[in-house]
Amino acid sequence: MKKPFFVRGADVPGYHPANHLGTRNQRLISADTVGARGVEVLLGVIEKNGGALPHAHPGIEQVCYLLEGAARAEVNGESCDLLPGDACYFPPDSMHVFTVTSDTPARVLVIYTPPYGERPENVVRATAGAAR
Repeated sequence: MKKPFFVRGADVPGYHPANHLGTRNQRLISADTVGARGVEVLLGVIEKNGGALPHAHPGIEQVCYLLEGAARAEVNGESCDLLPGDACYFPPDSMHVFTVTSDTPARVLVIYTPPYGERPENVVRATAGAAR
């Protein structure tokens, strides 16, 4: 069966990703939706104070582009407050954190390459007591 090239967000089910709080993602561009093999694009809606707990993705690059709300991104000891139109890059294997700081939910476009696919072997969580 030929995969479509176009995806309607309303047709994509949401899910709550592991190691995240108050987060609902939709996998818009993936092997399942369009047959993509080298990239994955998600839309995340994250509640106030919610987001990603400290973790890393072995061999996977990640980009977050903030559409709405405000957030703080932390990677490799550096942090930055983000507003709509801002982006951040998480290098492969780098511990990172993403936390919503606005009173309203944040909407963020997340891009992974190669695809992450929520596979447990593609994430490393910070150990208890580890520094962010």
